[in-house]
Amino acid sequence: MRPVCPQDDRSAADPPTPANTSGVRRAARRSPTTCRDVPLPVSVDAGPSYSVLSGAHVTHSAEQALIRDIAAVGRIAILPTILDVVCRTTRMRFAAVARVTETRWIACSVRDELAFGLVPGGELRLETTICNEIRQHGRAVVIDDVAADPAFCSHATPAMYGFRSYISVPITLPDGAFFGTLCAIDPEAARLDTPEVVGMFKAFAELIALHLDAQRRLDASEASLVHERRTAELREQFIAVVGHDLRNPLSGIQSGVNVLRMTSAPEQVARTLAMMQRSVERMTGLLDNILDFARGRLGDGLVVERRAEPLQPILYQAIEELHGAHPGRGIAVQIDVPRPIRCDRVRIGQLASNLIANALVHGDARTPVRISASLVDDELELSVANTGEPIPPAVLARLFEPFVRASARPNQQGLGLGLYIASEIARAHAGTLTASSTAEETRFTLRMPVHDETFQARRAVKTVE
Repeated sequence: MRPVCPQDDRSAADPPTPANTSGVRRAARRSPTTCRDVPLPVSVDAGPSYSVLSGAHVTHSAEQALIRDIAAVGRIAILPTILDVVCRTTRMRFAAVARVTETRWIACSVRDELAFGLVPGGELRLETTICNEIRQHGRAVVIDDVAADPAFCSHATPAMYGFRSYISVPITLPDGAFFGTLCAIDPEAARLDTPEVVGMFKAFAELIALHLDAQRRLDASEASLVHERRTAELREQFIAVVGHDLRNPLSGIQSGVNVLRMTSAPEQVARTLAMMQRSVERMTGLLDNILDFARGRLGDGLVVERRAEPLQPILYQAIEELHGAHPGRGIAVQIDVPRPIRCDRVRIGQLASNLIANALVHGDARTPVRISASLVDDELELSVANTGEPIPPAVLARLFEPFVRASARPNQQGLGLGLYIASEIARAHAGTLTASSTAEETRFTLRMPVHDETFQARRAVKTVE
C-alpha cells in the first residue's frame, strides 16, 4: 500500500514497483501535484523567503512554526507507547500523529507495519486526506469497513490509499486550537466503532494535546525568562554606563561655571567657555547615541532617508574630523565611489565615523588605520582595518550588541554603543556589517545594495524573517 498521486497511471490496488517500494516520492521541489516527503531540517537557513509548497507561498516563519510543532510531538516520550497500544488494541498496522493545517498534512510520529512509506516530516496532499474534513468539522471519523459504510464506500480517499478500516480523532489544544489528528488505517476491516476504542483514541488525543500545551508553556516561560534576564542586564549596563559617561562632561561644565564666577580675565574666560562647549558637544553625542540605541532596541529600528547623493564628501569629512582629534595617528585612505549612491549619507557618515573611531581607539598607534570604499558587484563595500591585539572570540561573537567593547582600557570614554549603532545603520540599509580579527589585523566590513530593486528585495526578506 502506498500514497498515490492523482496523475499516477496505476490504480490504487497495483503494488508499488521495486524501484519505489516505499511508495513515497521524494519530491519536495517538484510540481505541487506530486506527493512529498520532506525530512526535518536541522535549521532554517537565510535563503529565499518563499518556497512553493502545495501551490502556496509559505514563509520561513510559517515553516519554522511547523518544524517546531513536529519537533514538539517528537519530544513526547510516551508517544511511541501510545501508537504501540493503538495498534495492538485495534490490530491495525499503521498509526500516526499528523499536524494538519489549512494547506498541509505532515506526519509527526509514525508506527508503520505496512511499509506505507511515511516517516516523521513526510507529507500527503491535504485534499486527499480525510483529516482535512476532520479539520473542518472537528469530529472523529470511524470506519469499520469502507465497503459497508454508506458514507465512505464511494469516497476517493480509501480507494486512493487502499485501506478498509480507518479511525481518526482530532487533537485539540486546551485553548481550542486544532493541532492535527491521531489516526490509524489498515487494508483489512476492523471493529473500531465501539465506545472502548473511540474512548481510548479520544483519551490519547487529549493526552497528546496536554503534552503539547505543556511544552508550549514551558518554551514560552523559558524564552520569557531569557528575555527578562537580558533586559535586566541591559538595564543595569545602561544605568551604569550612562551614569559614568554623562557625569564627566557635566563635571566639566560645573567646573567651568565655578571658574567663570571667580575670574573676569578674557583669556581665562575664553579657554573655559571652549572647554564647556566641548563638554556640551560630548554630551550631545552621548545623548544622540542613547536615542539611537532606544530606536534600534525598543522601536522599529533606525529610520533612514535614502537619496542619490555623492558619498565621498561625507566619508572624507568623517576621516578629517577624527584625524583632527587624533593628530598623531596615521590614516591610509583609498576611496573610489565616483558616482552618487542611494543611501542616507548622514547615517553612512555616522557608521564610518564609529568604525574609524573604534579603530583609532583600539588599534596599534604605531601603524595606520586603513580605510577603503568601492563598488563591488553593485554593492557598496566599506572597510576599516587596524593592527593590534586580536579581539577574543567570545567578545567578537557579541561585538555588535549594546555596551560591548572590543577591549577594556583605562579611562575609556563612550557608552559602548558605537558598533551596535553602526550595525543598525547597516541593517536599515538592507546591508551587513561583519567583523574579523586575527593577529595580523582587525577588519570591519560594510556591504550594502546600491540599487532600489535589491534594497527592496532584501528589506522584504528581513521583514518576513
